Amino acid sequence: MAARAKQSGRGRAKTAIAQGSWRAPQIAPVMLVSGPEDFFASEAVASIRAQLRDADPALETSEIDASSYAPGELSTLVSPSLFMEPRLVVCEHVHECANEFLQEALDYVANPVESTVVVLRHESGVRGKKLLDLVRANAGFVEINCVTPKAHELHEFVVTEFRAQQRRIQPQAAASLVAAFNTDVAELAAACRQLMALSDDREISAELVERYYGGRVETTGFKIADATIAGQLAQALSLVRAGFDTGVNPVPIVAAIAMKLRLMAKVAGLAGTDAQLASQVGAAPWQVGQARRDLSGFTEVQLGHAIMLCAETDHMVKGLSRDPEFAVERLVRKVAAREL
Repeated sequence: MAARAKQSGRGRAKTAIAQGSWRAPQIAPVMLVSGPEDFFASEAVASIRAQLRDADPALETSEIDASSYAPGELSTLVSPSLFMEPRLVVCEHVHECANEFLQEALDYVANPVESTVVVLRHESGVRGKKLLDLVRANAGFVEINCVTPKAHELHEFVVTEFRAQQRRIQPQAAASLVAAFNTDVAELAAACRQLMALSDDREISAELVERYYGGRVETTGFKIADATIAGQLAQALSLVRAGFDTGVNPVPIVAAIAMKLRLMAKVAGLAGTDAQLASQVGAAPWQVGQARRDLSGFTEVQLGHAIMLCAETDHMVKGLSRDPEFAVERLVRKVAAREL
């Protein structure tokens, strides 16, 4: 029992470090920016620099390449000056660090300098593990874990980008952005920010996204969804295959089809004008009108089976299937041909 408790205590010590957000990281004497997503890492470092400079414009900023380290470089940069100006030292490529850097960093982490913030950028791998373990054992330090979002997490990433600026984006607009930029988080974020700069509207519409980014990829999830729901089997399959050839991820395709099916289910049997139903179902009037027209191609039973098949496919493309592209083709084929 005592041995297990001691072992458990050691495990807790290794993970004592506080966890921070890349959007607004809490400042600490030593900050570990870990994980493979460079966009999140660069945003975190920029936020750290901005916070420190806002606190004191006299901030001195330096960068170290740990992979081509010159002995004594870290010690020189962190040494207190006569007037104790605040300092930020960003150490890049710690996952490829030289032995000299590793030893000096271990010594520094054990005894940080007042008014100095050292940022350690470590992407992945076991190089520098002793340093990482020492940093993570300190509750007074902060780690920012920069994990690349999974495909099904990109929609929430887009929504959060707009929310962070007190803005909103329509669900279809967000899904269209994901379909167009799902292979690069930095490009996706840049598209979000460009839209906010281009428009003063509080809510970004699907029309605005289509106007600026409709041609970003040959095929988007919503074009595939439109052809599928319309029963245009040959066109839908052609678009799916072209989409896969140009890098469209299976997840936003399924999401687009699911979104259309869910809206069809919401408006089925409701009375009123498109404008009257828009606020009731949480969609734009034109979307309500399109959903009503789409309903004419489905029986109630077919719509129910299509929604269940879409939910099943959603699970498959998020890890339950070894061939997510085949799962998407199966969904498109069955819905478009009404084999439900």
